[in-house]
Amino acid sequence: MPNGDAELRKLFGGRKLFDYPKSVDLLRTLIGSVPGKDFVCLDLFSGSATTAHAVMRLNAEDGGRRSFIMVQLPEPCGEKSEAAQAGFQTICEIGKARIRRAGDQIRTEFPGACPDIGFRVFRVDEGCRKEVLYPPEEISQPLIGQTVSNIREDRTDLDLLYACLLDQGLGIHLPHTSRVVGGCSVPRGDGGVLAACFDAGVPDTVIRDIAASRPQWAVFRDSAFASDAAKINVTEIFKSLSPGTRVQVL
Repeated sequence: MPNGDAELRKLFGGRKLFDYPKSVDLLRTLIGSVPGKDFVCLDLFSGSATTAHAVMRLNAEDGGRRSFIMVQLPEPCGEKSEAAQAGFQTICEIGKARIRRAGDQIRTEFPGACPDIGFRVFRVDEGCRKEVLYPPEEISQPLIGQTVSNIREDRTDLDLLYACLLDQGLGIHLPHTSRVVGGCSVPRGDGGVLAACFDAGVPDTVIRDIAASRPQWAVFRDSAFASDAAKINVTEIFKSLSPGTRVQVL
């Protein structure tokens, strides 16, 4: 059975970036012993992401649809380590690079298999919403101005979309799209189950376009509506065009 260190070195031009990496063949054998070919492999201490490598390779070999979730703390690489000298600041960066390189290697070795080598990277962070609950004695005029919007300023539409998907228990691993309607960005997640518009001042034409697609969930920013009457109008539009859609305002 090939040595895990030799396998990793081969992917990175002979560099030793990680101590004691697991063997791809060993994990491939273990994963292959599980009945079925369509399940999720979770590795809570993923290190150099050998598990992801093994899952992709096994899928290419037997046509499986297994997927993987790699979880790893952003542990820094030693300042004098070969990994740091190669430009990797954390173990997570080594794992991401390994998945990309292993995917390219597998695609070359199995050109007719069309293996799924894509992956997404998420990191734990604070929520998208600001902390807006303060004791009366801490409230000041500048603080009031900062809470006009309850969404953190550095959050992108994609951040908000994934936060909404997680809030509703929907899949963050499924395809998402985004298109421009009436000058507004309209992202959709979980294969179109959730549609959103996080722009300020969303016109009725955009709301009607979203409602016409009949998503299960439709999400807007609170700051998108100038008044309570505007919010009520959104509710009425969905009642008319898509009564089964649940409308949420952030």
